[in-house]
Amino acid sequence: MKINNLGGVIFDLDGTLYLGDAALPGACQVCSELRRQGKRLIFVSNKPLAGREAYAAKLTRLGIPATPDEVITSAHVLSLHLKQTAPELRLYVIGEENTRAELRSHGLIVLDERLDQDPREVIDPRGIDAVVVAFDRTLDYRKLNTAYQALMQGAHFYATNADKTCPMPGGAIPDAGATIQALETITGRKVELIAGKPSGLILKHACETLGLPPDRCMMVGDRIETDIYMGIEAGMHTALVLTGVTRREQIEGSSGRPEFILEMLSDLLNVV
Repeated sequence: MKINNLGGVIFDLDGTLYLGDAALPGACQVCSELRRQGKRLIFVSNKPLAGREAYAAKLTRLGIPATPDEVITSAHVLSLHLKQTAPELRLYVIGEENTRAELRSHGLIVLDERLDQDPREVIDPRGIDAVVVAFDRTLDYRKLNTAYQALMQGAHFYATNADKTCPMPGGAIPDAGATIQALETITGRKVELIAGKPSGLILKHACETLGLPPDRCMMVGDRIETDIYMGIEAGMHTALVLTGVTRREQIEGSSGRPEFILEMLSDLLNVV
C-alpha cells in the first residue's frame, strides 16, 4: 500500500537514522530518494546534548545532508515555549552545557553553579522559579538535592524529554526520564511540561516548519511509546523501524499500533 499526498517525513535520529557515529543501513539512500521525490524532511531528537547545527553537521557527515533549520531538539522546543509563555522565570537546569546554552540563547534566565561548589551545598531554592530536567551525564547529589529543595518550595517542574534510556552502541544508558521519576518519587509531584517526544509541542513545531498539516506528514521512529504514540495523537501517518529500542514482540501489548512496521529503514520506500 502506497500513501498518497504525503508531503513531509519527520525522522527520529538515534536508533532510526544512526546509532552512535554510524548511519544505519539504508538511511542515506532513503533520505536521498525522499528528497528526490520532492518530500520535505525534518529530523527530531529528544537528546539535548548538542545544538541543531551539530546535529545537522553529523547527519551531513554520515551521508544525510541536512541544515540546522531541518533539525528540532527537545531543548530548542522547550526554549521557544518558555520564551513565549514565561520568559521571566529563573531556571535551575539539571542538564549539560548545551541545554543551558540553548535556553540562554533565547534570552531565558539560567542560574549558574560554581564548579568548585561543595557537593553538600545547594543553590537557595527561594531563587528558583522552575526546575528543568534534561539528559545529564554529570548528574550528582548536589543537583538532585537542589532540584528537590526548589520543587518542595513550589518551583515549576519542566523537562526536555522523558526517555528512560538512550540507545548507544553496546547498550542503552540512563536518560532524563530516570531523573524525572526520581524527583517525582521524592517530591510527590508530577512533571508539568515535557517539550520533547511524545509531547505534541515538538510535532506542532515540526508541522509549522514543514508548512504542512499533520495528515500529510509521517513520523518515523524506533520507539513505540514516544515516536509512534505522538504521531498517532497528532493524526500523522506512522512507521516504526525495528533497528532501535522497540522489539516486534512489544508491539502487540502497546496502546497504539503503528501504521507500518519496518524491519529496516529501506522498507519505507515500499510505502511512500
